[in-house]
Amino acid sequence: MRDYKKELENRVAFIQKVVAGAKVKGIVFANSGGKDATLTGILCKKACVDTVGVILPCGIKRNYGDDTNHATLVGEQYDIQHRTVDLLPVRDALVQGLGDLSATSLAYIASRLRMTAVYAIANSENRLVAGTGNRSEAYMGYFTKWGDGAYDFNPIGDLTVTEIFEFLRFLGAPEAVINKAPSAGLFEEQTDEKEMGLTYRSLDNFLLTGSTDPADEAVIRRFHSNSEHKRRPPILFGDGQ
Repeated sequence: MRDYKKELENRVAFIQKVVAGAKVKGIVFANSGGKDATLTGILCKKACVDTVGVILPCGIKRNYGDDTNHATLVGEQYDIQHRTVDLLPVRDALVQGLGDLSATSLAYIASRLRMTAVYAIANSENRLVAGTGNRSEAYMGYFTKWGDGAYDFNPIGDLTVTEIFEFLRFLGAPEAVINKAPSAGLFEEQTDEKEMGLTYRSLDNFLLTGSTDPADEAVIRRFHSNSEHKRRPPILFGDGQ
């Protein structure tokens, strides 16, 4: 297990250095009420008083229920400013204008609208956008390109989901956040583990030790290979030539 007291000190110092170097007023992040957003928010608040978490429901029942409730709970417990912007009207207008879209495309719209919202706030208020993605999701490509995969800095991107939960317990985060099933909240009844087809425990065993259940390892390697484009910068003419 990591030394989370030292991790806290190092990550707070990292954030403070990034903020000072960018000469900005503060930080903004998308506060989903989930594990990653909660840890990001706590770390950013400890590093920068002027940290804002934006709650961005977008049509899914969970967004307006547990997600909003937990995001508000975290904001109140750690004195993090929070605002709520309902993106459903914007999403509906966009979908109506675009016409027939695939289910996958519809799901990704919510994530990209959220990042549009936080960047609008960042640009308007001279803030940096903090990312909320973790190592486990990055390896699997379980994030939206130009959605939650877009940010100015990420204070938790090297941590697996197992380590995220350990860190949250060290920080005394609400049990309601720690105990709920991780979900991107992009469509009804979605959970990360159900969608990926394996548990985070198995995935993190592979990342931390190099071994796991053989069937799960095959799934992990397939996801990683198929999502390689998400972890690379855009391809330019002349690349590899």
